[in-house]
Amino acid sequence: MNLPNKITISRICLIPIFMVFLLAPLPMGQWEWLGVEIPLAHFIAALLFIFAAATDWLDGYYARKLNLVTNFGKFLDPLADKLLITAALIGLVELGALPAWMAIVIISREFAVTGIRLVAAADGQVIAASNLGKWKTVWQIIGISALMLYNLPFEALSIPFAMISIWIATILTLLSGIDYFMKNRHVILKSK
Repeated sequence: MNLPNKITISRICLIPIFMVFLLAPLPMGQWEWLGVEIPLAHFIAALLFIFAAATDWLDGYYARKLNLVTNFGKFLDPLADKLLITAALIGLVELGALPAWMAIVIISREFAVTGIRLVAAADGQVIAASNLGKWKTVWQIIGISALMLYNLPFEALSIPFAMISIWIATILTLLSGIDYFMKNRHVILKSK
């Protein structure tokens, strides 16, 4: 259990805490900024989500810098990312801030890619994330964060940045999924 794996596990442990602040009816009041009211609990949830998402970069950095890359980490890190993103998307659908179909598209792609990775892992192959997949993750985090922050500060300028960014994330999710399946179709065709 090295440092990068501990950071990854801490990301997973933050998910239920973040979800409580996002979905539980906590009597914490409202916060107003630039004419937009945001429940303080949702603001805290957004900060926890952003912090948890940032630990993804941190664990990868330490794993590479300290040469602490493990098979456990290769499996757990993408799983932690998917759990965090999935939890956030479902929470936003519950709050009515995100259309359910977008969440379904993103979550379905994540499950499908995880399935291919598991099949490849059974054959001793590790499939690294592509640059397109990494950009997809960045835009998912940006879009989810913007939705949880009620589109602040862009709401004051009447710019629908949150929805624009979640559309970009959804499109990149589809494109990276297609790219992933095309590049790794040999894994599917070879599996028995």
